[in-house]
Amino acid sequence: QVQLVESGGGLVQAGDSLRLSCAVSGRTVSSYAMGWARQAPGKERDFVASISWRGEATYYADSVKGRFTISRDNAKNSVYLQMDGLKPDDTAVYYCALDITYSGRYYTPQTVAAYDYWGQGTQVTVSS
Repeated sequence: QVQLVESGGGLVQAGDSLRLSCAVSGRTVSSYAMGWARQAPGKERDFVASISWRGEATYYADSVKGRFTISRDNAKNSVYLQMDGLKPDDTAVYYCALDITYSGRYYTPQTVAAYDYWGQGTQVTVSS
C-alpha cells in the first residue's frame, strides 16, 4: 500500500520560510515524477510544483515561481518543498503527490489530475 506523509507545515508570518517534507512508503519513487499541490478553504486543489524522477527537471505554478523550490532525495524516498517569501495568499493545505502512470527523464506533471497517489496534507498558514 502506497502512503505519502507530509510534514513541516505551520503558522508563520509574511516573508518567512518553511520547508515541507513528504516521505513515501510502499513504493520506490526513484522512477516516478512527484509534485505538490495546495488547497485553500472553499477553493479547488491547485498545482504548485513538480519534479522529474531524477530531479533534472522542475516546473512551477506562476504564483510560486521564484519563491518556492522543489527537490527530492530518492535514497530517502522523499520530496521537499522549500517555501521562501511566504505571503498570506499561500495559506492552504499542502499535499504531495506521486505519478506512476507516465514516466520520462524530464517528465513533470503539471495538473492535479495527473497524479495517482496523494498524502493527507499539511496546513500552512501565513499571517500578514
